[in-house]
Amino acid sequence: MSGPTRAPGADKAAFEQLVGPYQGELRLHCYRILGSLQDAEEALQETLLSAWQGLARFEGRSSVRTWLYRIATNRCLDHLRATGRRAPVGAPFRIEPPEPSRTSELPWLQPYPDDLIDPAPRPDQVAESHEAVSLAFIRAMQALPPRQRAVLLLRDVLAYSADDTAAVLGASVASVTSSLQRARRTVERRLPDTTQREVIDRLGAQATDRIATRYVEAWERSDTQALVALLCADATFSMPPESTWFAGRAAIAEFLDAEPMRYPWRLIRSDVGGHVAFACYRIDDATGNWRADSLDVLTLGPDGIEAIVGFLDPSLVTRLGLPGERARQ
Repeated sequence: MSGPTRAPGADKAAFEQLVGPYQGELRLHCYRILGSLQDAEEALQETLLSAWQGLARFEGRSSVRTWLYRIATNRCLDHLRATGRRAPVGAPFRIEPPEPSRTSELPWLQPYPDDLIDPAPRPDQVAESHEAVSLAFIRAMQALPPRQRAVLLLRDVLAYSADDTAAVLGASVASVTSSLQRARRTVERRLPDTTQREVIDRLGAQATDRIATRYVEAWERSDTQALVALLCADATFSMPPESTWFAGRAAIAEFLDAEPMRYPWRLIRSDVGGHVAFACYRIDDATGNWRADSLDVLTLGPDGIEAIVGFLDPSLVTRLGLPGERARQ
């Protein structure tokens, strides 16, 4: 950890200079705990407001970074206690066939845009791993009790010491150590054996690009069979925050024919958190233009697409720096 830094007086410009360098990593930390980009933004704003209000009481006995992480972590834990958000115990990492559909356990889950991850962290900041914002990792985190979630992130992702973690959480070192052991066991059971980046590296850039191109062509031609041909036999399709999942090629094909393939689409590739992803646009009847509709995030496997998560939130498209609307040509 960096040495003590004493905060200046209650001057807004000085405060913004003090906390500004930490906002990106604090937002990411809140996201990892909460699993929702929208909730993470709100938690970040609450953290900054609390820090501003408590600035006069900051005495520099810890670093500014530790002080801010203490506030942010506890704001997130308060949010989790208020909402009760946690994946059901025993919920699988993915849905196994032959179950055709089921309720999604994590309707609040959202992906994290790559451009919000600091590409050049400061010397006192642990380099951020894209795997630690992958959907698999964030989904696994949601299965942990809130305190275990915070402990795992502080210790294993941010490399805080057991003493510093205990100070952030107002807990004993012994309880932190015990929580970390339990959290690691739970997350290990829920993570896939191979990370998405490892899968993509093994496939190679050309094969990955070929899958991406065929995916776009299938949607833009409304060709269900071409899309289904890209899927693994036990592939899943979900659409947070909607509650239904479809599992297996037959169930997915039936859904595609009944609903989304009835409409014209245009897709733009924009990878997210180590996953191949696409901004999806539909025609706006009022303007006649293509309007952002959703964000598709794919999980690839050696035999094809293992999962499609279609996030039905147009704001995620604009958060990627893509237009919310495109002229129809």
